[in-house]
Amino acid sequence: MPEMTKYEPGTPSWVDLGAPDIDSAARFYGDLLGWTFVSAGPVEETGGYGMFTLRGKNVAGLGPQMDQSQPPYWSTYVSVADVEATLARVEVDGGKILMEAMDVFQAGRMAIIADPTGAQLSLWQPKEMIGADVVNEPGAFCWAELNTSDAHAARNFYERVFGWKPSPVDMGGIEYTLFMLGDKQVAGLLPMDGPPRWNITFAVADSDATAAKAKELGGAVIEEPQDIPVGRFAIVADPSGAKFGVIKLAE
Repeated sequence: MPEMTKYEPGTPSWVDLGAPDIDSAARFYGDLLGWTFVSAGPVEETGGYGMFTLRGKNVAGLGPQMDQSQPPYWSTYVSVADVEATLARVEVDGGKILMEAMDVFQAGRMAIIADPTGAQLSLWQPKEMIGADVVNEPGAFCWAELNTSDAHAARNFYERVFGWKPSPVDMGGIEYTLFMLGDKQVAGLLPMDGPPRWNITFAVADSDATAAKAKELGGAVIEEPQDIPVGRFAIVADPSGAKFGVIKLAE
């Protein structure tokens, strides 16, 4: 199975959820994806943050919802070699710094930015924690995708900041962009009206069963399962409204 020991700078490496009720979120994702929630330490030190694990390996994070002005959402982190140097490029290339660089104990160093279209993204400079230990298998993170109405500005920004080369793909008349880091696909861009945002997808063994289970557990199905070139995909939401994709990857 795809277990990770390091991430090349410029690779999405971690996702976490800010939830209004950590215990409720831990139950939902545990039942849906087979995760176990492990606290990162005393609440007075960690703020209640902890790790979702799969077979004892870190796959995602969970903490309290910090921004009450927005619905709960999943955040995407991109691994970088130097947070400060990346922030300097962000500002030069039209992005905004939403949270300056800060140490997260000995785990790593992080910051939060917004691209020129307004989509938020986090940066992660790893120290003791590289990011997710497992990816691209059922129950693990497998894809990050930007939805924005200004694809041109987004493509230019991410190419300059992370070195992502845009590679257009025709998806039934819609020009989808694959972001390439060297010869690897690391993220996607789908032109879409509405608030710009980064969305995440988890691999599952059965998209139809997972979507139905999400509904049974008090969540919702936002987009019913459908076949796409890379697998069978659906969009669901947890009981707090945080949306995410699930996909049974094609062989």
